[in-house]
Amino acid sequence: QVQLVESGGDLVQPGGSLRLSCAASGFIFSGYWMNWVRQAPGKGLEWVSHINPSGTYYADSVKGRFTISRDNAKNTLYLQMNSLKPEDTAVYYCARVDDWANDRWGQGTQVTVSS
Repeated sequence: QVQLVESGGDLVQPGGSLRLSCAASGFIFSGYWMNWVRQAPGKGLEWVSHINPSGTYYADSVKGRFTISRDNAKNTLYLQMNSLKPEDTAVYYCARVDDWANDRWGQGTQVTVSS
């Protein structure tokens, strides 16, 4: 069955860095576009970043600080997060894109940015 498992979330100080991973299984990972989406406490879902064969895309709030990448040989999606801010505090989800929609989600990983 399709599985997406995020990891790498942690408590980090403002200005710090984290790398999130999303391990995929149960489908041909290389054949799918992927998203990172986050949900801050008490707020709705916010799209963060997208990767497809044409390129990578970012929300304005993270552009220049976050980098999405993938290793198809390892069936893993990554999100490198630098210069973290308190407003980046959220649960981060990876999602598989199918027919322009997020059709499978991971369980999420908590990122907390606080001094």
